[in-house]
Amino acid sequence: MKLVLMLVIVVGATIGATMLFISRQGGESSAAAGAVTTEPPPAPIFAELAPFTVTLYGESRNRILYAGVTLRLADQASRKIIEDYMPEVRDRALKVLSSQDIARVQSPEGQQVLADALRAALTRPFTPQPAGPRIDDVLFTAFVVQ
Repeated sequence: MKLVLMLVIVVGATIGATMLFISRQGGESSAAAGAVTTEPPPAPIFAELAPFTVTLYGESRNRILYAGVTLRLADQASRKIIEDYMPEVRDRALKVLSSQDIARVQSPEGQQVLADALRAALTRPFTPQPAGPRIDDVLFTAFVVQ
């Protein structure tokens, strides 16, 4: 009788452990399946502008600024606006770049101020558009002052 009771306890414990193991495996696989089914973040949307070369006028001498600029955009509609209005985009960017102070643009803080100024100039609406492009960031891909 004791032997039968011990056998029932061992079999019950084995079945319980097996059920616990299977339920945990099922939970992990469903969590893994949930991770697989989540959508990846959307790909970034960039618009590369042709490089700019502008003259920076200084008190003692003039310098040349060569800047490669890429815009990180919020959506495809913003990319379309940038592409459709590229001559005006470049005009606005050239005006901002050529108005810079030589000493300021050579510092990291000055470059951030320049990026912010470009963003402000390029997010204004282009006539007849009611709204301008949504620009998340202005990235310098080349930046040389000579």
